[in-house]
Amino acid sequence: MRYIKCISIGLLLSTQLSFAVEVTVPALHTEAVQEKIAETASTEEEMAKKLANPIAALISLPMQFNYDRGFAGTSGNDSNKWTLNIQPVVPISISDDWNLISRTIVPIVRTDNMPLGSGINGGIGDIVQSAFFSPKSPTESGWIWGAGPVFLLPSGSDISAEKWGVGPTAVALKQDGPLTYGILANHIWSTGGSNKVVGRISNTFVQPFFTYTTPGAMSATLMTETTYNWEASDGNAWTVPLFLVVTQVGKIGEQLISYGAGVKYYAKSPDGGPQGWGARFVFTMMFPK
Repeated sequence: MRYIKCISIGLLLSTQLSFAVEVTVPALHTEAVQEKIAETASTEEEMAKKLANPIAALISLPMQFNYDRGFAGTSGNDSNKWTLNIQPVVPISISDDWNLISRTIVPIVRTDNMPLGSGINGGIGDIVQSAFFSPKSPTESGWIWGAGPVFLLPSGSDISAEKWGVGPTAVALKQDGPLTYGILANHIWSTGGSNKVVGRISNTFVQPFFTYTTPGAMSATLMTETTYNWEASDGNAWTVPLFLVVTQVGKIGEQLISYGAGVKYYAKSPDGGPQGWGARFVFTMMFPK
């Protein structure tokens, strides 16, 4: 009888332990998964906010595809322009307190029927290279800023202005919770070149921006990329495209990426420039340190 009682108690304990294992292990597993998801979401939100900062200490490779239409002497989509801007950003630590942020813009351009009947043309456009010296820490009031030189480097292609240029560039921004707002600006003067068709270059570029980033790492950006050509005739100096772009940070495997799209509208442009509506598509690869 004693043996039967021992066997019964053993079976009861075995059943209870088995039940405890079955209940406890999935619960722990679920908790670990939830923590991992929360950690990933936090990282992606942080990366989205860094992308909203033009001088963040983040190595990235943005690729920006633009579509423009409505050029002078055309109707509707008779003439089109596609521009792929490859824009690597590389931060370099130069001291305990300062970073040097390299921002490069390499445009690859294709045009159709500009002017009408001219067929397809294009090539690599002139390169804009900026170097921002930026403090690693924001100011006491929370502002992030950087300043330095900007260079215009002729590509030598069929669409190149064949002009060298140089000037100052600066950026100032503030990040307050989900909001990022600020302004980036530069001015480029031509310093020489062989193209006699293209005259002296003196262009001011101003880019005010406002970005809202959600906890889900989605960002909506409202901005303009305004250019004023000081050498243009009256009425042709301003180019004022307005942008609304939405992007989302995510992953392909272990690679952090951002992707999105938006619309642009030309509030003002030169006689020979694009008119009306256009589009922008963006894809960025990020390489956190």
